[in-house]
Amino acid sequence: MNTFVLQASKSLFSSPVLPTAASLLQRLPASLPGQGRAQQEDYTYEQQSFELVILTCEARRLVPAGFLGKLWSFVSFVPFFILLLLLGSIKAVLVGPVTASIVFFGSSAVIIGLWPAHFIWTYYCVLKTERIGLELKILIGTLLPLPLLLLPGLAIVGSLLGGIGYGVFVPLMVTFEAVGEGVTDKLTHCFMDGTVSTIAGACTVVRDVTDFCFHSYSSFMDDLIEKMGDDEAPLDIKLSYLPRSMIVAFIAVPVDVLMISAVALWKSPCMLLKGWQRLCEDLVGREGPFLETVCVPFAGLAIILWPLAVIGGLLASFFSSFFFGFRAGLIAYQEASFQMGLAYMISAVAIFDEYTNDLLYLREGSCLPRPKYLKADIRKCETGKEGHKLTTEPEERQQNGHHKHRRVLHPSKKFMQTVQRLRPIQIWDWFFRSCELNGRILLSEGLITAEDMEEYITKGKCKKLGVKLPTWCLFQCLLRSANSDSDGLLISDNVEVTNFNWPKDRVFDWLLGPLLVIKDQMRKLEITGDEEMCLRKLIMTNKNEKPSDWDASGFPSDDNIKRGQLQAIIRRLQGIVANMSRVPSFRRRFINLVKAIYLEAIEAGAIDGSRDIKRKVKADVGTERFGDRGAEDIAGSSTQPQSNIDMV
Repeated sequence: MNTFVLQASKSLFSSPVLPTAASLLQRLPASLPGQGRAQQEDYTYEQQSFELVILTCEARRLVPAGFLGKLWSFVSFVPFFILLLLLGSIKAVLVGPVTASIVFFGSSAVIIGLWPAHFIWTYYCVLKTERIGLELKILIGTLLPLPLLLLPGLAIVGSLLGGIGYGVFVPLMVTFEAVGEGVTDKLTHCFMDGTVSTIAGACTVVRDVTDFCFHSYSSFMDDLIEKMGDDEAPLDIKLSYLPRSMIVAFIAVPVDVLMISAVALWKSPCMLLKGWQRLCEDLVGREGPFLETVCVPFAGLAIILWPLAVIGGLLASFFSSFFFGFRAGLIAYQEASFQMGLAYMISAVAIFDEYTNDLLYLREGSCLPRPKYLKADIRKCETGKEGHKLTTEPEERQQNGHHKHRRVLHPSKKFMQTVQRLRPIQIWDWFFRSCELNGRILLSEGLITAEDMEEYITKGKCKKLGVKLPTWCLFQCLLRSANSDSDGLLISDNVEVTNFNWPKDRVFDWLLGPLLVIKDQMRKLEITGDEEMCLRKLIMTNKNEKPSDWDASGFPSDDNIKRGQLQAIIRRLQGIVANMSRVPSFRRRFINLVKAIYLEAIEAGAIDGSRDIKRKVKADVGTERFGDRGAEDIAGSSTQPQSNIDMV
């Protein structure tokens, strides 16, 4: 692989084959089957190296070479930037106050209005749940009033800052997006985009906050008070360990706050100078954040406001140091050792120093002591079984972290378009498109009825639509991927989601891993076509709790082990869907697609709906289409060629 990367780099720098090379890189498997952890890490690093080669080549191909070319690019770019920035600022001044008022008053009213009910219901659920032991309940009951009492104040401050940020930055972003590639009638979009759509987006934000406070909160509490299984044990603590942990935390917090703040203060001049140097180089060469038009206003402001960013970094380091100190107390409790807690207190400073060195391109590692704070690591060193691995682990972590940060500092939107890295909004769009298409199919087969849709529209709750329909969509996607021997998830005929083009988002990373594991399990089960047709009905109508539930269902296989594994997969997918439904925008978009299916079925004569609900749905669909169009303008999904691909 090293030879391959070197040869690729030589050829790429001398010939225009970037699309071919990017396509080759996209076809590389996400992992090497049958290899150990070290080989997998080496393979991942080589993929990243090849990606970095293409990034560098793409930047060299697009950026004008020579001083005169760079100077002309800079001179011709500044007036264009100033005009767009001025236009976006005017729209922000006109629309910002209205948008900020909507977000501030709407979100604050919802959160503060529901605060008494949330306060009482949270205490009730904590006291009633069987998932928390008695001693931990006492501790939570003692500490819980503090965050609950701070919630109204935090809601007011967060709504104010969020409203101001939304009203100022969204018009600026949309103004620069209007002159991007793939936009027709750019002059009209420059003046119109970011005005009415921003106000509609602010109303959507308030609605999503309302959905989270009502439905997502209720879902969390319902899971908390749900009865435990026979093989589950309540979460509890040992009161005898608490004095030791509190003493360690009492010592570690002031020490870590002082030492980490001192390290951050010592390196702040370096952060200031290196940041200015990098931003100025990117400005002259139209690289980095200045490569794409939509990022230009924020990159230009970053040069001016970079000292404030350094101050913000110092404040973030100061506040994060408290968490390091509290984690020292947690380590002391976890390891049941006063000494291990103090060891983490010392190691925390070295961890922070190592992270800042990687971030600022300083020497790798840290000169500060880093004692081991886990008994398991100490035992491994003593037995000598993995001594060499443990001694090299810090260096490997430094190198991995170092390469990770270097990759973040070399983004290229042109490269992302070449290899078609997906965005979270695209995955979200494909998922709801799949629910819409499968909803129509299930409605025509009678597995979804008009009563189910009316229940979901009026009450906002229907397990068959809200949980089972998305579960079947995920199951179908995983089954199609397993049958095609895909390395990732086959979303459509020409789009495959892998570790390489999966959105770099922490929430989506948590989602991809379990889905890939389930896909491998389904591949081993070798599900036939007849079983797939039967599973559609079983997922939508049966409980799927034990193999005997399928006895009278006509499922082709009599193997109880296979039935149990399929039911476990279905239950796990239902759990994933339940977690996805807590995302604020999920409920709004899902209700919209249910209304669209309901109205379409009535107009086609497939169902006879209620006249009152039909009238309400028609009125809501017109309003929601307008609001969703504004949200789409803000998201910019209409300018992406990938948004036309459907997931079935």
